[in-house]
Amino acid sequence: MPTTAVESIDYRQFFQSLSSAKKRVLMLDYDGTVAPFSRDRRKASPYPVIPELLAEIMENCGTRLIIVSGRSARDIPRLLRIQPPPEIWGSQGVERLYPDGRYEEIDVSDEALEALGEAELRLEEQCLGPHIEVKLAAIAVHWRGLDSSEILTIRSRAYRTLEPMTSRADLTLAEFDQGVELRLRSASKGEAVRHFLQDLDARIPVAYLGDDIDDEDAFRVLNGRGLTVLVKPKSRFTAAQMWLRPADELIAFLIDWKMACHRKL
Repeated sequence: MPTTAVESIDYRQFFQSLSSAKKRVLMLDYDGTVAPFSRDRRKASPYPVIPELLAEIMENCGTRLIIVSGRSARDIPRLLRIQPPPEIWGSQGVERLYPDGRYEEIDVSDEALEALGEAELRLEEQCLGPHIEVKLAAIAVHWRGLDSSEILTIRSRAYRTLEPMTSRADLTLAEFDQGVELRLRSASKGEAVRHFLQDLDARIPVAYLGDDIDDEDAFRVLNGRGLTVLVKPKSRFTAAQMWLRPADELIAFLIDWKMACHRKL
């Protein structure tokens, strides 16, 4: 068992229920959870051993594995390198990519698309082009890996440009770990998990692991129904029930999951 569990008895009880279940759900954030942050977000590879463990859990543990990410859904398979890939909820859950290749996305209004396109142009005018990520229902500005003076400049320009646009098309400004994005208010990991739970059999154990501020919404939604886990080198105030340090304690958690499926915990 990972040694930093805040509520070890909850951990034990959850894994006891996991061992007796026929179906299970494991939800994980990508950046900062499955993979350490990389200055180049295009090269954010998973921690060693994690892909192999996740692939085994998918194949042999009766587990529906879901990656819930702020990234675009189609970014994840090439980084995660699991075949077949797991189910992926991208852009805070507003797009879904399934293991069989099916793709679903929400309808984004013309007004929202127009506002996001205008935001992109304004950010380009502020010389922020290299730091922009365009998504289905959002536009993000990243400053990961930069020095403090660069972060201050980029962050100030991003907020100055994007804040005035929150009055349009039901858009909101949300900061995440090492960046900020203008996105639909309905684009939320918490909302994605809430809708998912409505159709999930209450007897199916479900866990959510994440590191970012965006994951806190999902923690709050799932608390009382499943296990919530903050995965971060240093603890912080969180709604999660547990805290694990990557990568060793995360690996131990996944091994416990695999063993529980075979009733060996």
